[in-house]
Amino acid sequence: MRNPLSIADVLIIGAGPAGLALSYHLSRMDLAHTLLEAGRVGESWRSRRWESLRLVAPNWHLQLPGMPYAGADPDGFLCRDEVVAYIEAYAQSISAPVRANVRVHSISAQPGSDKLLVQSELGSLSATQVVVATGAYSAPRLPDCATQLSPRLVQLHSMDYQRPAQLPPGAVLVVGSGESGCQIADELRNAGREVWLAVGRGGWLPRRYRGHDCVAWVTVLGGFEQTVAELPGGDPRNAPPGPQLTGQGGGRDLNLHTLARAGVRLVGHLEGAAGELLRFAPDLQQQIAAADTVARGFCQAVDVYVEQQGLDAPKEPPPTYADAFAAGALAELDLARAKISSVIWATGYRPDYSWIKLPVFAADGYPIHTRGVTSWPGLAFLGLEWQHNAKSHVFQGLGDDAAHLAALIGAQREGRQ
Repeated sequence: MRNPLSIADVLIIGAGPAGLALSYHLSRMDLAHTLLEAGRVGESWRSRRWESLRLVAPNWHLQLPGMPYAGADPDGFLCRDEVVAYIEAYAQSISAPVRANVRVHSISAQPGSDKLLVQSELGSLSATQVVVATGAYSAPRLPDCATQLSPRLVQLHSMDYQRPAQLPPGAVLVVGSGESGCQIADELRNAGREVWLAVGRGGWLPRRYRGHDCVAWVTVLGGFEQTVAELPGGDPRNAPPGPQLTGQGGGRDLNLHTLARAGVRLVGHLEGAAGELLRFAPDLQQQIAAADTVARGFCQAVDVYVEQQGLDAPKEPPPTYADAFAAGALAELDLARAKISSVIWATGYRPDYSWIKLPVFAADGYPIHTRGVTSWPGLAFLGLEWQHNAKSHVFQGLGDDAAHLAALIGAQREGRQ
């Protein structure tokens, strides 16, 4: 019997928030489609986030199309499992046609046809349109020196970290001071671990300023509307790193200073490794100062906006910290002597689309596209960081990109009829 998916009009690869948002719009347009998910609905939120993770944006930013957050705590921060429940409820509410636990092995051109050939655990599938919505976080990015460390060390990327008890006894080195690195270092320190943090570039924002959460201010200031075309070279890879934030404890400041105050030991960015010996750049103080500059600039922008708009927002001095500046400029660290048993690489992600056998990628594997649409007819992406603007990969902005892509798919469908 012919597989009912073998002549599917539209296949969406991935049933996370991005794929589900597209499903919502396609359903409203009566366009037949199927979502293929390698795991369960929202799998990356289940297996690629640590157990205690909380949203860094308030709950009100959960704005998937047709189902904005309607809970009792809009200014709170959902935990990981609550986010999974929200995604599951969304899939059910829109009756998303999901085929779970179906891994896609490859996408290629179908010989003798203008359709795409999708090889999956269901067999060979044919589609006029394939949208890759597998998420913004494809594969871990690890520095070359990760392979040069002593084999006695337990090494994990942040996407594989789950809880402090997962690690063997001993101190922990976290490499990378972005959102994930700072949150994991904070959790480990609160669990009683001795923690070292190798910092990188990136800034922080005060959790609240002049009566409102920083995400609310970024929204009204237009920060999320900045488009990829406004980045240097119009390249999403030139985007600044996200700010150091946390939703733990109802939301509080998290930055290099608060970590230093808690006892986390700061060092400059990692330059190299050989066995038990690590080398760090002498840039710690510069990185701390640069991170503080981001916070000050944000507060100044808010002050100007409040004055221009005549808003009733209580005046307050910008938050200031000095704790991190007490850290010395350590050039080398002997891991064995420091009793470090584990290294967590919070070093970001790289694209891994090797399973897509079509010429739509730059030399580094990043998709070449215009708002998700590639040069290959019928192939598109959704949920990429900076796919269109700064909110393209978060709950607050997925619906806009999904609606745009659905409209294009609908127009192409009408053109073929």
